[in-house]
Amino acid sequence: TMPKEPAVLRQNILDTTAAVLACGIDPKKCFLFRQSLVPQHAELAWILGCLTNVPRLLRLPQWKMKRDSQNNEGTVGLLTYPVLQAADILLYKSTHVPVGEDQVLHLELAQDIAQHFNKKYGEFFPVPKAILSEL
Repeated sequence: TMPKEPAVLRQNILDTTAAVLACGIDPKKCFLFRQSLVPQHAELAWILGCLTNVPRLLRLPQWKMKRDSQNNEGTVGLLTYPVLQAADILLYKSTHVPVGEDQVLHLELAQDIAQHFNKKYGEFFPVPKAILSEL
């Protein structure tokens, strides 16, 4: 949600890819792709954003903390980031999502969005369940 220098962004993508591969992810057994090259993520985020009310997003604690760290001038991208996360989850019809405690409310938003969409347009998205990591 923060502007990045193009060269830094490209290097971050390479570094993240290297880290994923170093963790043992086998690209012969799974899909490894750059999300920003899949326009359906942004397209679904737009659709879901049209179904999500602003007061709900304003109540999310992550929004409040980040906005406060930006001198109360949070961006639209920061506000709507949880909707993009919901699109990331729902686009692939995920049924279970590993999350940390700090992301439970964002997953609950994705669940609510899926239920709202399904009620309005018919059963389409599974309602994803959280897999909480224990540290």
